[in-house]
Amino acid sequence: MAYALGEGIRLFNIESEPELRALSETAVAAGAEAPVALRVNPNVDPKTHKKISTGKAENKFGIPWSQARGLYRLAAELPGLRAAGIHMHIGSQITDLAPFETAFQLMRAHVLELRQDGHAIDVIDAGGGLGIPYRGDIDVPPHPDEYAAVVARTLGDLGCRLLFEPGRMIAGNAGVLIAKVLYVKQGAAKLFTIIDGAMNDLVRPTLYDAYHDIWPGAEARREEAEIVMDVVGPVCETGDYIAHDRSLPPYREGDLMAIMTAGAYGAVQSCTYNSRLLVPEVLVNGDRFAIIRPRPSYDDLLALDHLPDWLS
Repeated sequence: MAYALGEGIRLFNIESEPELRALSETAVAAGAEAPVALRVNPNVDPKTHKKISTGKAENKFGIPWSQARGLYRLAAELPGLRAAGIHMHIGSQITDLAPFETAFQLMRAHVLELRQDGHAIDVIDAGGGLGIPYRGDIDVPPHPDEYAAVVARTLGDLGCRLLFEPGRMIAGNAGVLIAKVLYVKQGAAKLFTIIDGAMNDLVRPTLYDAYHDIWPGAEARREEAEIVMDVVGPVCETGDYIAHDRSLPPYREGDLMAIMTAGAYGAVQSCTYNSRLLVPEVLVNGDRFAIIRPRPSYDDLLALDHLPDWLS
């Protein structure tokens, strides 16, 4: 908080009364005034996966709708704070505009109410959450222009600066995970295509039951009928998979595959579980490429641990 104040942050999105009081103490100690928006939980079902729903009453995020007006009064009373905005984020990978419209209508009503209470609300952070197409041309979410139309008709005439958080929209389809086939194994009940990518590289299928399209590399595009398989990694977890029961071209050892739409929550959620080294990140622009995060070595991985003097 002190660092953000020193850098002149535009707005603090505050989640709770204890956090509000902590910011007040920090601002007073720094001799600064902190611009504040309260993150309000509207209890709107975003109709998305339960692990990325953030705007329902049972979710941990934000201030309950019924308590928000009182906390804005507290923000006006506490030293070092200036109530400047309102924040809301109801979830991620939302493919229906109706929850946005409901939430933004509530946000609109709240802005008008807060202004009547004397708060100079001039910033609205509408969050993010608009989904992207993980299945190619199947289940395509609303276009950003359609989302913008909802924003315009619900919030557009309030004279506020509008902020958005479209992270997945920007990064999701910009990234792919390239993996190589290690083995193809016929089990008692399933065919397993085992790749050198794993859940530690892309945890979304395991964590969110997420679907990612898989495209074969050039050498795997053979004139053969697709077959049903599980695409799995070499980590010792049954949850280590990229796809279950997927119809794909038959793969052979050494073939490449591209696991699509891995740019959002791919690399940032990766880890070194099972002592697996992080994959390198490569930025591609046309026929140019550059390694922007090199693969670490095992020495790098081991160097993260240090023995205390009394053991070494």
